[in-house]
Amino acid sequence: MSATEPPADRARVAQEHRAVGPTVLRILVGAQLRRYREAAGISTEAAGYEIRGSHSKISRMEHGRVGFKERDVADLLTLYGVTDPSLREPLLELAEQAGVPGWWQGFGDVVPSWFEPYLGLEQGAVLLRVYEAQDVPELLQTGDYARAVLAARHPEAGPEEIERRVELRMRRRRVFERPDPLRLWAVLDEAVLLRTAGGPATMRAQLRHLIEMADLPNITVQILPFASGGHAAEGGPMTLLRFAEPELPDVVYLEHLTCALYPDRASDIARYRDVLNRVSVQAEPPSCTPALLRAALARLG
Repeated sequence: MSATEPPADRARVAQEHRAVGPTVLRILVGAQLRRYREAAGISTEAAGYEIRGSHSKISRMEHGRVGFKERDVADLLTLYGVTDPSLREPLLELAEQAGVPGWWQGFGDVVPSWFEPYLGLEQGAVLLRVYEAQDVPELLQTGDYARAVLAARHPEAGPEEIERRVELRMRRRRVFERPDPLRLWAVLDEAVLLRTAGGPATMRAQLRHLIEMADLPNITVQILPFASGGHAAEGGPMTLLRFAEPELPDVVYLEHLTCALYPDRASDIARYRDVLNRVSVQAEPPSCTPALLRAALARLG
């Protein structure tokens, strides 16, 4: 939201933003607070003192990593000289909406704290670019394939917990059922097609599902063959998320066994974007994907 937009436009933007989910709303509100603070020439230390907090609290708020108290947002806007109701009220409304729990919070028993922000970003994104080296991307998995992968990844989990994890993964696929379905551009290493997760029957069903999904206009799947040699993504899987809101930068997500990283320096994000561009050029073109998947099916018999 720009401070130069007419009040009617700001109200419209606020209305449209409600649909993107609390995680993206937190980032939007935090970014706007940062712009107001910088325009007023106020340090994060001074802002933190105003709301009985610290420099680090302001930083977390501005990066959308924490929820907002309405009083804190109101006090900061006053400190920054934002007194016009047509500027204050839409932002206060967005801050309130950012506190509404997302549907995924009902899966708190199987969602670690470091993964919850990603779920919110995924639900609010308009484009996901993914490179996968081992497994089919989670949003393209069948239930049985997901069950096999999750059971291997969480050997300590009982059947009920695995089913909860599968349910969460299947629920996430609803991003493809929105009026404006998520666009997914995935590059899969050839190893993904050769790793028979769950046995031949499960893998055959998964490959057939991939063929169907790759035929959708909002989904692009490419295969990076072994014959292409070394490539820029040898560091491992990566995801880049893009949002409709022009004030939000792309987000890079790197998942590890017990944590996740979100590189946020502009130069780092540009580097990951370049890597994804390079592997997409090096991979077989999307037009070849159905034939490659059918060949993988044939190998399974």
